[in-house]
Amino acid sequence: MAEQLFTIPVNEAFEGDSECPFCEMFHNIENSAIEFTLGPSYMEDDNREVTDRLGFCSVHIRQLYARKNRLGLALMMNTHMNKLLKDLRAAADQGPGERGGFLSKKTGEAPVVKLIHTVESTCFVCGRITPVFDRYVDTFFYLWKKDPEFKTKVAGCKGFCLSHYGRLYEEGVKRLGKDADALLQVLNQVFFENLDRVNQDTSWFIDKFDHRNADKPWNNSRDALPRAITKVNSEIVDE
Repeated sequence: MAEQLFTIPVNEAFEGDSECPFCEMFHNIENSAIEFTLGPSYMEDDNREVTDRLGFCSVHIRQLYARKNRLGLALMMNTHMNKLLKDLRAAADQGPGERGGFLSKKTGEAPVVKLIHTVESTCFVCGRITPVFDRYVDTFFYLWKKDPEFKTKVAGCKGFCLSHYGRLYEEGVKRLGKDADALLQVLNQVFFENLDRVNQDTSWFIDKFDHRNADKPWNNSRDALPRAITKVNSEIVDE
């Protein structure tokens, strides 16, 4: 099948050496989103309006802080807090909301609590990642249905993390219907074989700390811990 522009990132991920091609794609999108957030864009009014409204989740605020652009992040946090103060004061002035009566314990959510829940559920960086990643999932199923060579790549990959295995399994059943069995067979094979492989590497990594194994080879266990974290927690970490 001829390569198309939108299929390149997915094909490249499955041609790579990652413990989870989707973690690799997510990581690349995430890095691009972080770089965009701390690039010249934070000085543009339309982007600042969105960051003021959405803020950042705890994961991405740590990543933004780690990039050392303290002035850019401080400017975004300052205007975000300005909006928060205004909105929270207005919500708090509305009081606790509906209270339960004598015969009813049902109460409405206080406006200020509702606002806090809304703020905590949004993130500017997540908002840039999600639609791109969803398109990559769409492309996976497009390639699976259209490109026999891609099926070979999936069967030969190093499997998936727990989260992305579950998503592909669930969406495969929904999208492929009666044709899902072929995909599920491949998913199960590569997932369990490679999870077991990484687990065995992790076991040997632990055993190497026993003085009796000091002179024995590490085999493939030196980087077993970060690979185990990828498999179980969907995180790509530095060794």
